[in-house]
Amino acid sequence: MQVVSGPLGRERVHFEAPAAKRIEQDMAAFIKWSNHDDKTDLVLRAGIAHLWFVTIHPFEDGNGRIARAIADMMLARSESSRQRFYSMSAQIRDERKIYYEILERTQKGTLDITEWLDWFLGCLDHALDNAWNTLGTVLRKARFWESHVDAPFNERQRKILNKMLDGVFEGKLMSSKWAKMTECSQDTALRDILDLVERNILIKDSGGGRSTSYSLSF
Repeated sequence: MQVVSGPLGRERVHFEAPAAKRIEQDMAAFIKWSNHDDKTDLVLRAGIAHLWFVTIHPFEDGNGRIARAIADMMLARSESSRQRFYSMSAQIRDERKIYYEILERTQKGTLDITEWLDWFLGCLDHALDNAWNTLGTVLRKARFWESHVDAPFNERQRKILNKMLDGVFEGKLMSSKWAKMTECSQDTALRDILDLVERNILIKDSGGGRSTSYSLSF
C-alpha cells in the first residue's frame, strides 16, 4: 500500500507500507512491546507507539485514527487516571500539516526518531495549553453567572455576554454590532450596553465618538 499524491505520471510517494506478509509478525512484536514494561517513560512510549503502529499500517484505512487512540491510551497510563482534560488526538488533527511532514521525514529516515519525539512532545504541550485555556474560560464564565445569579438581564444581554465570556466574540463590541447581532434598534442596543456599564460589567474602551467600543470589566 502506498500513500501517493500528484498528477498521473508525476506521482509522489509519501509512504509505502511494509509488505502484507510482514504485518502479522510486525503486529505481534508491537503488541508484545505495548504490553511489556521496559521502563521507558510512558509519555515517550505514547509517541513511539503512535509512530510504530502507523508505520506498520495494518489496515487499508483508519490507521491514523487508531494510532491516535493508542497514543491517548498510553498517555492515560502515564497519568494513572481515566479522566483527562486534554485531547492529543484533537491537537494532532489541528497540526496535521506539520504532522504529515514530520511523519514522512521520519518514515523515510533512519531509526533515529528524536525529531519525531521532539515534535510529539511539543504537540502534547500545545494540547495541555489549549485545555488550560479552555478550562479557564469555562471557570470564568461559571463564576460570572454565579456571582450575578439574581441580577436582571434581558435575552439580548445574555446572548452577547455569553459570546464574550466564551471568547468567540469577534472584533470590538460596539452598539451597531450589538444591534445587528440581537436584531434590535441602535437606541435599544445602546440602552442595553449602558445598563451593563452602570453595573460595572462592561467598561468603555479608550477613544470615543462613532467608534466607541466596550469590553468586559474583568
